[in-house]
Amino acid sequence: MRILSITAQKPNSTGSGVYLTELVKEYALMGHEQAVIAGVHQEDLTELPEGVDFYPVYFENEELPFPIVGMSDEMPYRSTRYCDLTPEMAARFERVFLGVMERAVKEFKPDLVLCHHLYLLTAILRAHYKELCIYGFCHNTDLRQMVKTDLKRGFIKEQIPKLDRIFVPQDAQREGVLKIYGADPEKIMAVGMGYNSKVFFPAGEKKADGVTRIVFVGKIAEKKGVMSLIRSLFILSKRYGQEERCRRDRLLIRLAGSSGNPDEYEKIRKMAEECPYEVQFTGRLTQPELAKVYNESEIFVLPSFFDGLPLTIIEALACGDRAVVSDLPGIKDWVGRYTSGADVRYVRMPEMRNADEPIPESLPGFEERLADALYASIGSAGGKYADVSRISWEGIAREVLK
Repeated sequence: MRILSITAQKPNSTGSGVYLTELVKEYALMGHEQAVIAGVHQEDLTELPEGVDFYPVYFENEELPFPIVGMSDEMPYRSTRYCDLTPEMAARFERVFLGVMERAVKEFKPDLVLCHHLYLLTAILRAHYKELCIYGFCHNTDLRQMVKTDLKRGFIKEQIPKLDRIFVPQDAQREGVLKIYGADPEKIMAVGMGYNSKVFFPAGEKKADGVTRIVFVGKIAEKKGVMSLIRSLFILSKRYGQEERCRRDRLLIRLAGSSGNPDEYEKIRKMAEECPYEVQFTGRLTQPELAKVYNESEIFVLPSFFDGLPLTIIEALACGDRAVVSDLPGIKDWVGRYTSGADVRYVRMPEMRNADEPIPESLPGFEERLADALYASIGSAGGKYADVSRISWEGIAREVLK
C-alpha cells in the first residue's frame, strides 16, 4: 500500500509528531511505500526511515513569511498561534500546502492519506480531495483549538465529519469529536497510544543512594503545570521537610523539555532557583537520552492542565518509574486497562475555564494535593515494574489499516 502521512507541524517534535513518525516506522517495517508532508523550518533535519519520500512545507520564507503554525499556544520551537492567523496568512497556508499536496498526489499516488489533527489542514485536504481515502487522527489539541479559536470553525466542522475514518486516543476524545464535529460514531475508533519498547525499558536497578529523583517531561510551561509543580515542592518541604525522605538533600527534580515562551520559561527558572530542592533543567532530550533519565529517576510527574494520552506516562512506567499525574479525562481508565501493576497517583484537577486555563483561586488546593501525592509516592519506594507490554505502535499501525 502507498501511504501518505501529513501534519502541518514538525514530524519529529511534540506528541503528535512522535505519533506520526512511529507509525511511519512501523509501516516501513511492514513493507509499505510511504511519503510524508510536514511543516518545517529551513534549518530542520527531519529523520524518517530510509525510502520514505519527504515533501517539506517551509515556513519563514517568501511564500509563508511566519513560523510554523502550532496546535498548542506554546510550542517547543518558533511558532505562530492559529488564533493569530490573519485571513491573508490563512490563505497563504492553504495555497502552499495544497501546492505541495498536488505534487505529492501526482508523484506518489497514495492509496491512503493519514492526516494528523482534526483541524484546518485536514479540513482543507478533505474539501479539495474528495476522491482520496483520508483518515484523520485526533490529538486532543485540535479539540482545544475548536473550543478556543474562531478561525474557519464552520468550515472545519463541515469537513471533518466527511473523513473516511477518525482515530482518537481514547473514549474521552471520542466524546469530544462527537460533540464538536457531529461525526458519525461508526467512523470513530479509539486506538490509544504506543511506546518504543526498544528504547524505553528497565536498564537495571535504581540507584540506592537515598536520593529520590523526580522527573517532569514536556514543555516547560505554565499550562503543563510546571509552576504548580514548583509551588508544590515548597509545600512538600514545609509539611514534610523534617522527615528523612523529604530533606533538602534527599530530593532532586529534573525538568526535561524546552519552552516556546521565553518570558514564561525565565519566570519558571527564577522560581526553580528559589525552590528548597534542587531543580535541574535538562533541555530537550533525544529518546535514548530521555530513557536514561527515566531509568535514573524513581518518580515521573505530570501536573498538566490539558492533555490527551501523554505518551510520557507509558515511557516512564516502562522504565520502572512510579507516577504522579493530573487526573485528566480518560487517563486513569486507559492506564488501568492497558497496564498492570502501575504505581500511579492521580491528582484531582483544579477548576477550569476554557479548555486549559485553571481558575487561579483553585490552584492552591491543587498544589496541596500534588504535594501530598508526591509525598505518598516518595514513601512507596520499591514495588514491582508495571507491565505495559500490551501497548505498542505496531498494534496501533495494524488497527489503522484493518
